[in-house]
Amino acid sequence: MNFTDDGFLGGRLKVLQPEKGYRAGIDAVMLAASLPSLPGARVLDVGAGVGVASLCLASRCADVNVTGLELQPNLVEAARENIQRNDLQTTVKIVRGSIGEKAAALADKDVAYGSFDHVMTNPPFYDADKVWSSPDESKATAHAFEDVSLEEWLRVTCAMAKPKGTVTIIHRADALPELLKGVEGKLGGLIAFPLWPSVGKDANRILLQGVKGSKAPFQLASGLVLHKEEGGFTAHAEAILREGAALSLGSA
Repeated sequence: MNFTDDGFLGGRLKVLQPEKGYRAGIDAVMLAASLPSLPGARVLDVGAGVGVASLCLASRCADVNVTGLELQPNLVEAARENIQRNDLQTTVKIVRGSIGEKAAALADKDVAYGSFDHVMTNPPFYDADKVWSSPDESKATAHAFEDVSLEEWLRVTCAMAKPKGTVTIIHRADALPELLKGVEGKLGGLIAFPLWPSVGKDANRILLQGVKGSKAPFQLASGLVLHKEEGGFTAHAEAILREGAALSLGSA
C-alpha cells in the first residue's frame, strides 16, 4: 500500500495516510478541536484511523492521555508510526480492536467501559446494505457499517465514558435525527453544532456533544462557517485548522 505524507495544523503534524481509500481531513481536526481541555484527562478516539484526531488533540492539550481504537491493521500500523514521527508516544497510543468486541475483551486492551473522561468519534457514514461498496477495502470499511450498526456504535461509544464524561461525535448533518435517537437516555446537555461550508449553503457536517447522565436541555448552536464567499477559510476556521485553536461548542 502506498502512503502520502501530509501536514496538519499548519504543518505542525506530519501524517502518513493511504494514498487511496479513506483519508482524514477537516472532520478529524474539527472533532479534536471541539473537545474540552482538562488536565490529566483520559480520552478515547473510537475509529481512530491513522490517528489524526488523536494527534491533533494531543498537540493542543499536552497533558491528556489519548487512546485510539482502530480495526484495520494497516491503519493501526500507520497510526503507530505517526505517533512516533510526531514524538507523541507519551500521550497517544493506538489499540487494534472493534467496538463490536465483548466488553471483557476490550477491557483487556485497556479500553474499558466507563473509564474515559472524554470520548470522540467520527462514525462510518452509511449502512453497508444501503450504498454501493467502494472498490477500495479500506475506504469501504471506513465509510460503511459492517459488523455494527450506527445505533450500536453510539451505544458503545457512550458506554465508554465515565459518569459526567463528555461524548463528541462528528457526522453528516442529515444524520442528526439518528444521532439524537442513538444517544437518547445516555447523554444530556446536548449541543448540536453545524459546520456550514459557506454563508447561505446547507450544513453538511454536524458536531454533537453531550454529557453522560446530564439532564440539561438540548442546545442548537449557531455553528461555524468554514469558507469565505471569496474563497479560502474564514479566520475562525483558519485558526482551528492551521493554528490548532480550540473550538468551543457552548456550555455542555
